[in-house]
Amino acid sequence: MTYGPMVPGRFLERPNRFIAHVELGGQVEVCHVKNTGRCRELLPPGAAVWCQRAENPLRKTRFDLIAVEKGSRLINMDSQAPNAAAAEWLASGGLGSVQHLRAETVHGDSRFDFSFDLSGKPCFLEVKGVTLENEGVCAFPDAPTQRGVKHLRGLQAAAEAGFGAYVLFVIQMRDVKYLIPNDETDPAFGQALREAAAAGVEVLAMDCQVTPDSMVIRSPVKVRL
Repeated sequence: MTYGPMVPGRFLERPNRFIAHVELGGQVEVCHVKNTGRCRELLPPGAAVWCQRAENPLRKTRFDLIAVEKGSRLINMDSQAPNAAAAEWLASGGLGSVQHLRAETVHGDSRFDFSFDLSGKPCFLEVKGVTLENEGVCAFPDAPTQRGVKHLRGLQAAAEAGFGAYVLFVIQMRDVKYLIPNDETDPAFGQALREAAAAGVEVLAMDCQVTPDSMVIRSPVKVRL
C-alpha cells in the first residue's frame, strides 16, 4: 500500500489520542494521529516522524501522522495500514490461491476482517497490527483489548465448526526477532490466543517493508506462544 507525498517532521507532544503537535518545515502543525493506541514508546518528544498532507482542504487538521523513526527502525503507526497491506498480500497469493476474497464478513456474532475460500474450504482471517517492539521482540496488544479476545473466540468457534481460521499479526516494521502475546498488559488475550491455536486457528505473523510513503508485507516472523 502507498500514500501520497510525505513531509518529514519532528514530534513535539500529543495532547490527546487523536492529535499531535508536530514541527513541519519550521511551523507547528496540529496533525491527526491515525492510531488511537497509547504508542508512548513510539512518540517521545523530538522523534522524527513522517506526515501525509490531507486531501480534503476543509479538514481541521491538514496532516496525518503516518510513520515514526525509532532508533534505526522506521515504523508505520497507521492503524488502517495493516488491513490494506493484508488485502494486497492475500490477493497476491500470500496464503495461496484464495478465491472469493471479501472484507468485513459476519459469521455468528463476529465480524472478521476477511473471508475467502482456500482449496475449496471457506476461511476467515482477522488482522492485528503490531507496533510495540523492544530490542527486536514484538508484542501484542499494547493495551487491553476485549474486542481482540472476542475476535479470537469467534475464530476458535469457526475452526471448531470446520472452517479455516487465521489470525494475522502484521508487524509494521522489518527485521524483528519474534512475536509474543503481551501477557503482562493483557493476560486474557494471551490465554485466548493460546486456546485458539490449540483449537486449530492458524497464528501467523509477517513483518513489513516500510518506507515513509508505503508499507508492504514482507517475510514471516516466528510466533512464540
